[in-house]
Amino acid sequence: MPNRVKSAIRAAAEAGVGLWAACNRLRLPSTVNPFVVGVHEPMREELALENLPVTGSIPPGLDGLYLKMGANPVRPATRGHDWFLGDGMVHGLAIEAGKALWYRNRWIDSRSAAATLKRPAAPGPRRGGNDTVNTNVVAIGGRIFAVVEAGSFPVELSRTLDEQRYNPFDGTLTGSFTGHPHHDPLTGETHAIAYDGRVWDSVRHVVVAPTGRVVRDVPIAVEHGPCIHDCAFTARFVIVLDLPVTFSFAAILAGYRFPFRWNDSHRARVGLLPRQGDGGDILWCEVEPCFVFHVANAYDDSDGRVTLDVIAYETVFASVGGGLDRPGQLERWTVDYATRRVVRRVLDPGAQEFPRIDERLLGQRHRYLYTVSVPADGNTQLAGATQLYKHDLETGERHVHEFGPDRIPGEFVFVPACLGAGEDEGWLVGLVIDTARDTTDFAILDARSFAAPPIATVHLGHRIPPGFHGNWFPACDLSETGRDGADSTS
Repeated sequence: MPNRVKSAIRAAAEAGVGLWAACNRLRLPSTVNPFVVGVHEPMREELALENLPVTGSIPPGLDGLYLKMGANPVRPATRGHDWFLGDGMVHGLAIEAGKALWYRNRWIDSRSAAATLKRPAAPGPRRGGNDTVNTNVVAIGGRIFAVVEAGSFPVELSRTLDEQRYNPFDGTLTGSFTGHPHHDPLTGETHAIAYDGRVWDSVRHVVVAPTGRVVRDVPIAVEHGPCIHDCAFTARFVIVLDLPVTFSFAAILAGYRFPFRWNDSHRARVGLLPRQGDGGDILWCEVEPCFVFHVANAYDDSDGRVTLDVIAYETVFASVGGGLDRPGQLERWTVDYATRRVVRRVLDPGAQEFPRIDERLLGQRHRYLYTVSVPADGNTQLAGATQLYKHDLETGERHVHEFGPDRIPGEFVFVPACLGAGEDEGWLVGLVIDTARDTTDFAILDARSFAAPPIATVHLGHRIPPGFHGNWFPACDLSETGRDGADSTS
């Protein structure tokens, strides 16, 4: 059958499914979505604040940008809305010479967001009809990109956040990307496992060179359209998490906008793809059914096996309406490609998420791992989740930083104190919401004095919703590129 005919048939089928879903969406409960109220209530304006107040002393040398991303719907949420959906908003804080120079927040100007805001959409090529980008902000090729999985091309941002452009890595990315690309500090490459909600029989290993251009895009055969939120790599392998959350026609037809659900018929497995191998070279290893949103790191053991540290969930999205079910726990997986099996060991059963390490060690053996607490009862307002955890994986100790009542930390990022600093020699930085005052602080902790009060706190007079992911962008890395961001792309 000619491709043109196939495309026409597919378009007609998708239109029919969309009409059916829209009708059923009207039958869904009209209750307020928990992820657009309370602590999650979206911001309604873009701010530009300067010379922010600071308690304590910002460490010398901590110069750069902290950028964080999340879903912040421009319009009121409608039935079938999901936390993972919604217009993207990036928040930025600039620090230089011990001062907090500015805070800014900007919506990503997708076509629909820009139309609602009555301003021009961001320039640059689109991939399909959905150009929402809302998950993460990362450095690739010395530039800043907002990224999302399974859909839109990335959006390149200027370092002031005032310019943005959809940029498929200077025209070299031809398909979807990911919300969790990972930079290899030894090679300078950025690795991603990309999936597409409209492609159910394959995912792709994408490699972006240090130049910021795609140099590898290899398909990997799968079934059922799995949701693969994160990945990892070692010196030998790229790791593919093919777990039982897959595309769900039932959820779509019922009117829900997030199209993935738990699938008991989908086998759980971990793929070890040789870094230069083809899709047919992947080694699949069975694992007990579970789901992983986030990987801390992976590395090759001296005995030839692969070690993988993850936050694992027993199930997620098991009901037709979705939801995270029970919270995740910190686990170490040992992947043995000789036996094709994965052995899971619980490192900490406490409810936690957003694992991070000193990312100079990505793909190599690490000792320290940092996570943030989440409510054990699944409270969507994050009540009681007031702690950060530091895990010493050699001793098994868990150190705790307690922010105190009504204070909810988000994902914290490790920043080395200097070039050549040892692991854990540096700072942990991130946002903390004060629910009693409806404000947000940017906290800087000494990683080696983890339980001590922050060495510096930047005060913001408004609440930033918890959002998803953020990163630190050192001033030296940005200046070395000689590029100012979105205005430099073609």
